[in-house]
Amino acid sequence: MTKLNDVTPEMWDKAFRGQSKWSHTLEPWLEPAEKEAAEYQEDDVVNKPDHYNTGNIECIEAIEESMSSVAYKGYLKGNAMKYLWRYDYKGKQVEDLQKCQWYLARLTQVVVFENETLRDKDND
Repeated sequence: MTKLNDVTPEMWDKAFRGQSKWSHTLEPWLEPAEKEAAEYQEDDVVNKPDHYNTGNIECIEAIEESMSSVAYKGYLKGNAMKYLWRYDYKGKQVEDLQKCQWYLARLTQVVVFENETLRDKDND
């Protein structure tokens, strides 16, 4: 199995080919949410929180490298579920929904990449 750090630009392009066809379905909701989020936050607490980006490696990358693929996908799924579950209770609805989206998008990327890799192996 190919590690995330070993992925070439061509492999990424192949994995994400056609993904944009779904982006239009989210646009009506994402733009207002992004505007609302910008009003409440100075730094990017969803995509690049400062407390997860100290040292030479981002925390999520270390977590991924420390787990099997199955465990890592479970971790991503669990975090997405956590943020979706509690978004209405902490007073940071948009931020928690964006964090849920972030984990779900990362899980989707992993699954797409694994499926593409499996298809490539089957075609060899």
